[in-house]
Amino acid sequence: MQTPPVSPRLSLERIEEAAREIDPVFLDTPQFLAEPLTERLGCELVVKVETVNPIRSFKGRGADFFVRGLGRGEPLVCASAGNFGQGLAYAARARGIPLTVFAATTANPLKVERMRALGAEVRLSGSDFDAAKAAARDFAEQEGVRFLEDGREPAISEGAGTIGVELARWPDGLDTVLVPLGNGALLAGVGHWLRAHRPEVRIVGVCASGAPAMERSWRSGAVVETERADTIADGIAVRVPVPEALATLEGVVDDVLLVDDPTTVEAMRLVFDGLGLLVEPAGAAGVAAALAHGERFAGERVATVLCGANLTAAQVREWLIPA
Repeated sequence: MQTPPVSPRLSLERIEEAAREIDPVFLDTPQFLAEPLTERLGCELVVKVETVNPIRSFKGRGADFFVRGLGRGEPLVCASAGNFGQGLAYAARARGIPLTVFAATTANPLKVERMRALGAEVRLSGSDFDAAKAAARDFAEQEGVRFLEDGREPAISEGAGTIGVELARWPDGLDTVLVPLGNGALLAGVGHWLRAHRPEVRIVGVCASGAPAMERSWRSGAVVETERADTIADGIAVRVPVPEALATLEGVVDDVLLVDDPTTVEAMRLVFDGLGLLVEPAGAAGVAAALAHGERFAGERVATVLCGANLTAAQVREWLIPA
């Protein structure tokens, strides 16, 4: 195990700046009471819909805020399961920044296609996200190019924290916020803002039970790697946590829960049938947690972020329209 570094708290002032400055296409997303899901879940569920934008996920917020601090033409290398790469490609294209994205050979083909369509050079390497990240880091060192790691750069978390700014405006108050937890940028950003401005709200991360590295790391206070990340939720399939990301969660997270894949699929179907919304597995993790741990949230007002909707046609048929 590796003890995470001591990390300064994210800047609330920079989260406020991000809420003013990042591309408006990613801001002020719908948030509403999902009444059709209330009876099934036993709680009032408020959903924050981060899928109605050019990349179908929340990742554009942090990517845009980070790229605003770069010079035009400065090349970047990153690794991505697909959504972060899309967000970075979208922001980089607008500023003439060459971008190379490494993704696993098993990556969602729709996400790969969209990253390329947005102007990124995509290289497939390794059997999972963390293997692709290792290849990206090696490539950046060899080429002398800046390597950008999601979860390590404060600006990415601060951009994601603008979701917390918007959730904090919910007029009737919230008891708990359930946030999908992969590399940690979303949970760190939302958690920092809500801890400062809505301290009564419980902030809970949600990991896939087949990819528990971040949950184990958070509980132990040190980085815990796993040999595999075996889950359909590719957006949160982390087996090698980022130490700096773990450090940013300290003091802002009340708990981290695990959800299995069958429950995640059930949650996706609930959102599809009840709200008419497509969400990918990672995007449904919060709803899955409300399903799996319903007794903890009975009678509460719970919010979650539907954070991504990049599904292939085959995945839609398999998970949302069973025969």
